[in-house]
Amino acid sequence: MTEFSGSKKSFHIVVSGRVQGVGYRYSTVRTAAKYRVFGWVRNNSDGSVELECEGNSKDIDNFIKWLKVGPAGARVTSIEIKEKQYQGIYPNFAIEY
Repeated sequence: MTEFSGSKKSFHIVVSGRVQGVGYRYSTVRTAAKYRVFGWVRNNSDGSVELECEGNSKDIDNFIKWLKVGPAGARVTSIEIKEKQYQGIYPNFAIEY
């Protein structure tokens, strides 16, 4: 399957493991800026981290590769990824509380 450089992607993602208390959300915001990805991230009460992200196909692919590992101190045990319809609605990438 060939990716077109202008294609856009959007995903809803839940990351589980040791992902709270290790700077995962803050590192996600920095990594999103690096890859020009837009959306939000938040902690869930079950200990997981949830996010929505959108951007260019290649940038999103690189961002998701990073999410599977996370920052130093994190231990990702699973990641649930659901593709969504791209809408282009996020002006930045931010932490939601």
